[in-house]
Amino acid sequence: MIDLLLFNATNGLIIGAFYALMAIGLSLILNLSNVINFAHGGFLVIGAYLSYSLTPYLGFWGALIVAPFLTAAIGFLVERLLIRRVYGRDPLYSLLLTFGLAFIIEDGTRQIWGALGKPTSIPAFLSKPLSYQFFFITGYRLFMVAIVVLAIAVLFVLLRYTRAGIRVRAGTLDLETVAALGINIRTLRSLNFAIGIFLAGLAGVLASGQLGLEPTMGDGLLMPSFIAIIVGGVGSLNGTLLGGLMIGVAAGLTAVVFPSASDAIMYVIMAIVLLVRPRGLLGEEGMLT
Repeated sequence: MIDLLLFNATNGLIIGAFYALMAIGLSLILNLSNVINFAHGGFLVIGAYLSYSLTPYLGFWGALIVAPFLTAAIGFLVERLLIRRVYGRDPLYSLLLTFGLAFIIEDGTRQIWGALGKPTSIPAFLSKPLSYQFFFITGYRLFMVAIVVLAIAVLFVLLRYTRAGIRVRAGTLDLETVAALGINIRTLRSLNFAIGIFLAGLAGVLASGQLGLEPTMGDGLLMPSFIAIIVGGVGSLNGTLLGGLMIGVAAGLTAVVFPSASDAIMYVIMAIVLLVRPRGLLGEEGMLT
């Protein structure tokens, strides 16, 4: 029983790490630009397939580094050409725009790489379990968690100690004042959007080695990522991180005693949090208004 609990808790932690990485990228874009990015899962797919295409030329490690940056560059162009046109409008416009963009990305993926899943490969030494007793804890799983932790830590350092990061944080609180100080908020929004998409691309590269490649692979991670933001608190990156890990581990542990409810538990957690603390676990008063 203990091994089963540890097995499901480990699975939940891995999935929760993906939720957190996706949700933090979503939260960055939402907090600064007030854009509900339903195409975030599509950018995850782009990152995964770019990694698949680059691996024969750059190897696993080269594709791991280059694919997220190429995904961020695509996101930067999308923001410049499409997303910035809905700034200042009702959030419904951004929701509809990105919802349509998600379908375009999915169909484009099918046209370029095919509708069937693609095989992915990881270095042999990462695929080995750490021990016979804990066969489900492989080197790749630990590697994924380490990369997620490193990426989030670097992001938090950049937001706290760099000029651009401080401007992004200030913009989430009062974008009009930031603009009045002479800061180019158009460039700031573009940079912020690219960072959020970079995290989605990185999540896609990592997920492809764990979940496999298919055009719809981002769909299963998108809604939990939104739930993580709501549970953690809109406007709080720390809360988003907590929310992602919480619902991932909760889903894993629920699968031990009530497997059919493992997908529904995240909605139960969201409902309880909204009833008890509508702003989210670490959200600030007024962030939803």
